[in-house]
Amino acid sequence: MTLSFGQPVGGLVQYAYVVADIERSVGEFVDRLGVGPWFVRGPFRPLAGRYRGEPSQPLLTLARAFSGHAMVELIEQHDDLPSVFHEGEGPRRYGFHHWAVFSDDFEADLKRHAELGHDEAFADVLPSGARIAYVDSTPELPGMIEIVEHTGDQERVYDEIYRASIGWDGSEPMRRRDR
Repeated sequence: MTLSFGQPVGGLVQYAYVVADIERSVGEFVDRLGVGPWFVRGPFRPLAGRYRGEPSQPLLTLARAFSGHAMVELIEQHDDLPSVFHEGEGPRRYGFHHWAVFSDDFEADLKRHAELGHDEAFADVLPSGARIAYVDSTPELPGMIEIVEHTGDQERVYDEIYRASIGWDGSEPMRRRDR
């Protein structure tokens, strides 16, 4: 099945990066790569967040835009709480973090990854009601994998951001969005 924004269910729909400053990073993507417009959500705390099995509520801001048929997501964590975006002691690490895929069988995909030894690093429920889980594939790959439960509401969120990118004229590069 092909999603409304052109990617197949089960294929890569997003490339995500942890950044030190959302506004600066959005500006760089706009100025240097022509990517936009960016839909910004936050700061917010994941209300149902679970990091490595424990409740987790780091303060986050996300910015999302499409480049072609794939979404780019930027993530800024504003506090020092342990999270999937700031693991362990020491300085923060910035750069590529994860890929996302839409799943039409969320439980089966979680089970498949567990069988591969990819532990659940983070889970939450999105404002659309779709479930997400980050599985830790870093022993084998240079990033984690985010499994996004495919729902009509979540596909519409991505589709709205995708449609805004088609023929974007550079105006209003940052737009607020609470979903």
